[in-house]
Amino acid sequence: MNDQQLLRYARHILLDEFGYEAQEKVCAASALIVGAGGLGSPAAAYLAASGVRRLVLADDDQVELSNLQRQILHTTDRIGHHKAESGRTMLQALNPEIEVVALVERLSGDALLEQVRQADVVLDCTDNFATRHAINRACVSCRKPLVSGAAIRFDGQVSVFDMRRDDAPCYHCLFPEAEEAVELNCATSGVFAPLVGIVGSLQAAEALKILASVGDTLAGRLLLLDAFSMQWRTVRVARDPACPVCGHYQ
Repeated sequence: MNDQQLLRYARHILLDEFGYEAQEKVCAASALIVGAGGLGSPAAAYLAASGVRRLVLADDDQVELSNLQRQILHTTDRIGHHKAESGRTMLQALNPEIEVVALVERLSGDALLEQVRQADVVLDCTDNFATRHAINRACVSCRKPLVSGAAIRFDGQVSVFDMRRDDAPCYHCLFPEAEEAVELNCATSGVFAPLVGIVGSLQAAEALKILASVGDTLAGRLLLLDAFSMQWRTVRVARDPACPVCGHYQ
């Protein structure tokens, strides 16, 4: 790291549990963030500010006025712009030393698999089960750690599915894919603005610990938040040996 980087990341370097070597790992890492909305905004901002060398921000949606209540990557003057490009503008202004790649597309199939393969960590900041399961399958296939977050109304959740560990569950182990699954979204159910900030920040924290190889992650645990009463609880998550997605990795 040069003198400017030492100054920029000094507060990480000062941490005994983090330090210079961990920061060097972060500065050499690549992260894929799928979704540049409520969760992706704080997650991407903290990863950019922390010096992750290459951030890939994937989202095919455009900024709308109703997004601005919580999606802090975007501004009023960028309504109508693609979220991935709007996010890149904000992130590059925050930290011009990093590379930010804006993908204006809904990643799927081989394109999703290729982006996952190139990343050191993947953050699922999406809002629908089909995409979450597609991301999970790609992460299982490439054995890449997945940081998953969700937020609706006053309820949030975060977990890590780290397929580098032979005993780790995948997203499908916890939430089996089902056609009859009831899907809630912010447009119809609403969401408490700071909740997505809390969950997205937790995703960034888990991703940084993975990239820096420090601390204990939420692998094998689901962290739940009721922001209305500000109550937290943790649920243990076991691997399903019969899981059709990860069960063959034994």
